[in-house]
Amino acid sequence: MLDPTVLMEWLEFALRWLHVITAIAWIGSSFYFIALDLGLRPSTDRRTGVSGEAWQVHGGGFYFIQKYMVSPARMPAELTWFKWESYATWLSGAALMMVVYYAGSELFLIDPAKLDLVAWQAIAISAASLTVGWLAYDRLCKSGLAEKPTLLMLLLFFLLLAMGWGYNEVFTGRAVMLHLGAFTATIMTANVFFIIIPNQKIVVADLIAGRTPDAKYGKIAKLRSTHNNYLTLPVIFLMLANHYPLAFASAWNWVIAGLVFLMGVTIRHFFNSHHAHKGWKWWTWPITAALFLAAVWLSTQGQEYQSWEEAEARPLTPYETRFAEAEGFEEVAGLVMGNCSMCHAREPAWEGIGTAPKGVLLETEADIARHARTIYTQAGLTNAMPPPAASFMLPEDRAAIVAWFRAGRS
Repeated sequence: MLDPTVLMEWLEFALRWLHVITAIAWIGSSFYFIALDLGLRPSTDRRTGVSGEAWQVHGGGFYFIQKYMVSPARMPAELTWFKWESYATWLSGAALMMVVYYAGSELFLIDPAKLDLVAWQAIAISAASLTVGWLAYDRLCKSGLAEKPTLLMLLLFFLLLAMGWGYNEVFTGRAVMLHLGAFTATIMTANVFFIIIPNQKIVVADLIAGRTPDAKYGKIAKLRSTHNNYLTLPVIFLMLANHYPLAFASAWNWVIAGLVFLMGVTIRHFFNSHHAHKGWKWWTWPITAALFLAAVWLSTQGQEYQSWEEAEARPLTPYETRFAEAEGFEEVAGLVMGNCSMCHAREPAWEGIGTAPKGVLLETEADIARHARTIYTQAGLTNAMPPPAASFMLPEDRAAIVAWFRAGRS
């Protein structure tokens, strides 16, 4: 129970669980309020300041909702702020990235074939890129382009595409997708933290002081909220992509990400138009399908795996050397190559498997040493791998894997 690897696995699981829960809460409230805002009808009683209203039914009850374009005439006694869902999602995601990608930088973050970095350098590049991304986006929004929202969204798209290309020049394919998702999520949460909530607080302060709030604060907040709405679906894809090698292991993963951002626009446009009572924009369906098929095609072009010959010739990293020189490695290497490499290969031999599951390659000694922790948890501590129908591992084989990993770790 006190095995550090076991504790890290459960910490990762707990953080991932928390991240998913908070993301559901944030995305749910975001989608609801965008749909509500677009679906409001003109006020029937023409109350001062009421720009729209809606009747809704849910859970057996009826709800009457009104929106004030600037503010109500007086400050309500209770006011619910929708901000913690966003903050908790970003904080849990940042913690999860630290546990998985920073603590496991040798495996998940650094690609020696692209750029031979030490852990602190890779982590510094990762953290700095998220900060720089927000500053660049925020500067674009404050440059006067807010009056040209389509052009602003186009520039944001090219910024995201450029960042994806840059990440692909530095990090592993898996980290490319994750970081592009984190880059986008940082923009979204920073919008809430630095723009939307502060602007709303200015309006509330004016109400309390008896001043008439300036409508510009609501307009600015709405622009940022709209950006968040269109970025949500691509972020979800990017967070899931690190589990699918066809998405992240292609040399064109950054272009695939760009296509996904475009799909996010077409999908949200379909629903946003419907919520705004502008009909069903069915033309978005074939465009979305075409973008998706283009992503599927690109995923088969130029897989980023090193060839077997390149992997054999590449010098081992310090992390790999530690496990390659650990007692029992030769026995474990034989077990892994005999039981796992038919699926976890550059060209899998197992029928029905087109690419190595989760991008994990186990064909060379360097491959095996690199994935030491994964082998330990999947085939040593547990019998998750190989799959039961294809497993020929005996209990003593799994015990040998456990002994080897612990020898290398110590």
